[in-house]
Amino acid sequence: MAAGEKEVESALEPGATPDSGTSGTTSAMAATSSAIVAAARTGTEGTVSKGALAAKLLSLNGVFAVQKPKGPTSAELLNRLKEKLLAEAGMPPRERTKRKKQTLKIGHGGTLDSPAQGVLVVGIGRGTKMLTNMLSESKRYIAVGELGRATDTLDSTGKVTEEKPYDKITRGDMESILQKFTGNIMQVPPLYSALKKDGQRLSTLVKRGKIVEAKSARPVTVYGISLQKFQPPFFTLDVECGGGFYIRSLVNDIGKELSSCANVLELTRTKQGPFTLEEHALPEDRWTIDAIAQSVEHCSSLLPTELALKKPKPEESSEKVLSCKSITFSDTKGKDDAIKTF
Repeated sequence: MAAGEKEVESALEPGATPDSGTSGTTSAMAATSSAIVAAARTGTEGTVSKGALAAKLLSLNGVFAVQKPKGPTSAELLNRLKEKLLAEAGMPPRERTKRKKQTLKIGHGGTLDSPAQGVLVVGIGRGTKMLTNMLSESKRYIAVGELGRATDTLDSTGKVTEEKPYDKITRGDMESILQKFTGNIMQVPPLYSALKKDGQRLSTLVKRGKIVEAKSARPVTVYGISLQKFQPPFFTLDVECGGGFYIRSLVNDIGKELSSCANVLELTRTKQGPFTLEEHALPEDRWTIDAIAQSVEHCSSLLPTELALKKPKPEESSEKVLSCKSITFSDTKGKDDAIKTF
């Protein structure tokens, strides 16, 4: 922020909810115009920009997709995204009040493991209430597996627990057994996962040395699997599946079915619901308020009617009056919020 520039704290009047349509574009324009007029009275050009951006950010409601790189957890990536947006709008990263107000509400619709990369669906504003539905949407992955080696995490980050020969396994052998993992099948989730026991993640309990029993096999759906490459010990799969499916468990089970063992070396989510990695997922250098506003509007048009954000009740969409001094935003988590937000 330039020297002498006055910072404006931006949000809505206490108890108000952001005006919306599916994308929030109309409310964003109205809020932006009001913010510009209010900020202009301060006589600082820089404040006009920050006030307009803050109003636009807080008016966003919907879902969009970002590119998750290898390394950070899904939660860490969301915190990074939130901090970047708040910094661009000139807003404080956190508000500590008795009512625990949130300046910005953000959540994701399906965890990707730290070593994994690809599409991460994000909900913003009232769009976080759409994320439960996004969890059940179909997903597509490209997985690189390694034959002959098993690990405790079922991927390359874990400790090797078993090694078996694989030299007699042919491409035909693998292609023939893939049919057994297509359709409605039963699958045992990995111990190192985001699934919880007594309110704590299984992976956290295992890392603490706790004795954790494997979850029971549960029904999952695989719409299709194809073998893209086969160069032993490495192989590449293209998998389309439903919610709750674990690629690590699939690769582990394939190794056992071939009388050997296997683990995941690389995993990329290329699609979730209608959002693809190439067409819709924003890389980090495009995490700006304007780019996300455009993405929210575009992505909302891709969702089926039953997943679209419901319009607010008439009393919720009444015109809000913005102050030229400050705006505060209050958003209380409802009972139907099933996704953790940040």
